Amino acid sequence: MPGTHDVALGVAVLAALVAGRPVALPRFDKATDAPRAPGAGPVAGPVPGPIDVVLFEGWCVGAVAQVDAALAAPVNGLERDADPDGRWRRFVNAQLAGPYRALFAFVDRLILLRPPDFATVVRWRQAAEVDANGPMTAAQVAAFVAHFERISRHIDSEMPARADLVVPLGPDRSALALPAEPG
Repeated sequence: MPGTHDVALGVAVLAALVAGRPVALPRFDKATDAPRAPGAGPVAGPVPGPIDVVLFEGWCVGAVAQVDAALAAPVNGLERDADPDGRWRRFVNAQLAGPYRALFAFVDRLILLRPPDFATVVRWRQAAEVDANGPMTAAQVAAFVAHFERISRHIDSEMPARADLVVPLGPDRSALALPAEPG
């Protein structure tokens, strides 16, 4: 979620890549939800410059803040019960309106891989947990993904109009349609 990343590090890494300077890429262990220690696991860097293409991907990449009024009503039970005063959703929104703008400013072409609906997103994350022999149960995954529901629904409603490419995905994660090649 926005507010949980080292945005300054992300900006510094992307700035170095854009400038063609060598840079060590940070590593993240999704299973433990923590950065990897330098030298742990596959080494990612330093990357020599110049770089022609950088793919910067993530669940919330390119997200923009919502208007304040949209934050008033909870979108699910998690927000209703764990964030009744809206403190967490306002914090995430402030991150999108503030520091994340500098990070997302590096995005030259925004591509939205658009799932069929939010229920499918939950099923995909549950399947990924099973495939990875992860520690979370289906119910724990659903609770975890509930943190992303508001931003996911917001992205789904507003990003298609400003994305450079929208790729609708089927329930099996396959691309349902791609634009024709320019002639």
